[in-house]
Amino acid sequence: MASSSSYNSPCAACKFLRRKCMPGCIFAPYFPPEEPQKFVNVHKIFGASNVTKLLNEILPHQREDAVNSLAYEAEARVRDPVYGCVSAISFLQRQVQRLQKELDTANADLIRYACNEIPTGLPAVAGASSAQPLTPRNRPAEFNRRIGNEGGGFYQPPGAFPLPYSYPWNDNSSGDMNDGGGEGGM
Repeated sequence: MASSSSYNSPCAACKFLRRKCMPGCIFAPYFPPEEPQKFVNVHKIFGASNVTKLLNEILPHQREDAVNSLAYEAEARVRDPVYGCVSAISFLQRQVQRLQKELDTANADLIRYACNEIPTGLPAVAGASSAQPLTPRNRPAEFNRRIGNEGGGFYQPPGAFPLPYSYPWNDNSSGDMNDGGGEGGM
């Protein structure tokens, strides 16, 4: 085994392409012999000559990032030939949108609970301490009816806010559906 440490094995690219790995090989720093699949994927998707041209055209300090990007895209293309890394990006964007909605909901809940703890000037209910905050667990049922938080949704009890009109489905004057339904005559 001591002889293998003194022997310089060719990089994964030269080994795959079956050529001698020269000391100034452009692939050697980025495709080590321990990661042959990395070059196989990049070669399969982009081609060795295209990768060589790309690496020669960019600055040396940018090459490692370029090779990592090529390797990521090539691996994604091997897994998903149609979308490649776009499928991963789309998945992550949907996840960010879902998490943003959850965060917005949590912030809205936090604001709602914070506003319920601020004294609102409502009349005190008998037996309730003024030092106790009005959280959903300990606020009186009368408060829920006034604010409209029964069941977690917005609830308006009938007659809470008088409207200048009546709903046609609440009109019990006659059982006829066509009676009083509008101005037009048929």
